[in-house]
Amino acid sequence: MLPSSSAPQLLRTDYRPDLGILVGRWSYQPEPAALPAVYEQLTADALACGCRYWLQDIRSRTLNDPAITQWLLTEYFPQMGPRLGGRLAVAYLTAPALLHALTTSPGYRPPSHYDGQPFALAFFGDEGEAIRWLQQEQRRHTPA
Repeated sequence: MLPSSSAPQLLRTDYRPDLGILVGRWSYQPEPAALPAVYEQLTADALACGCRYWLQDIRSRTLNDPAITQWLLTEYFPQMGPRLGGRLAVAYLTAPALLHALTTSPGYRPPSHYDGQPFALAFFGDEGEAIRWLQQEQRRHTPA
């Protein structure tokens, strides 16, 4: 079934120049087949503003597709940092149930796991904490 014009937009992005953060707000749990086009748009938006610090609000999502997660970790994120001129930092803002599922899964890696990598990920249940982590990443990875 094709999406109707009344269907809500899956991802809305807003660049916050005051924070130097690209905010992506996901409106619903997508079908995996919809994600490549959405990530193309996310890429275009990030390149347009030159921002490599992202807050991805996925509180409306209840699960992650393992194949998409694998693609993000092995292809998409490692390529985005260099395309944006430095290390990519992505803070995911999640609902409590998804946060628990992610951080207790066998494949979970804490933010320190990404030291020395072209990208870093962290998961949060509080937007203020997510923004503070992104600001810390900005200080750590922006030349003085």
